[in-house]
Amino acid sequence: MTILAFTLILLLGAFTAGMLGSLTGLGGGVVIIPLLTLVFHVDIRYAIGTALIASIATSSGSASAYVKEGITNIRLGMFLEIATTTGAVIGALVAVFMPTNIVAIIFGCVLIFSAIMSFKPKVNNADQGDTSELARKLRLNGEYPTPAEKVSYTVHRVAGGYFMMMFAGIMSGLLGIGSGALKVLAMDNIMRIPFKVSTTTSNFMIGVTAAASAVVYLQRGYISPGLCLPVVLGVLAGAFGGSKLLVRANVTKLRLVFSVVITFLAVQMIYNGYTGKL
Repeated sequence: MTILAFTLILLLGAFTAGMLGSLTGLGGGVVIIPLLTLVFHVDIRYAIGTALIASIATSSGSASAYVKEGITNIRLGMFLEIATTTGAVIGALVAVFMPTNIVAIIFGCVLIFSAIMSFKPKVNNADQGDTSELARKLRLNGEYPTPAEKVSYTVHRVAGGYFMMMFAGIMSGLLGIGSGALKVLAMDNIMRIPFKVSTTTSNFMIGVTAAASAVVYLQRGYISPGLCLPVVLGVLAGAFGGSKLLVRANVTKLRLVFSVVITFLAVQMIYNGYTGKL
């Protein structure tokens, strides 16, 4: 295969990954990494490094819009970024020394968990009840705009959410994906933040978390410009197209189809990791 053909195929694959990731909220990395490792037989560490660079690009592009709209809780995001970046550096350091087949097996298990979590009903925790003492001291409570009015919310169990975010950061650094399912557990289920705020704040944090991990991969030589350029361009274009399609698409059916594909890829990653092919 020529370099031009490889680049074009990778660009098309990244575009598809960005579109599916935008439509389902799971992110493009869950497709990019299996595409590079299973189809192109790229070392999984290079695939993870490429996915991290793509995450930085997509997060930087979309997060600014949510911040402008006033939905993102910047103060909460900056606080939780301490946890995610710490975890991301730990995960990246572990990943560069861990056998690649073990990384592939863990990646497959996290993909299956993410596919299951994508069907969990989103509960809008517009809770104005008692908040934690730590949330009051750090001024983490906030409000977000709706067409009718601004809705206030309170943050609960800050410590529990912080440590779950650190674990999500470890998984992000180890696997090169956003670990959105774990962040949902932290922000929606533990901290009881409205899903609009948790989704946009998580997106705001992803780029910083990925950048912390990417530094480790860059120092170890696992960032390849030849892979990153077409992947970043494709994922950005796909994410933009997916956001436009989202208003007309049947998201439930898309999530079903995408979850089946993700589960298939996860099984392939686990199998190849178990048999030592990755």
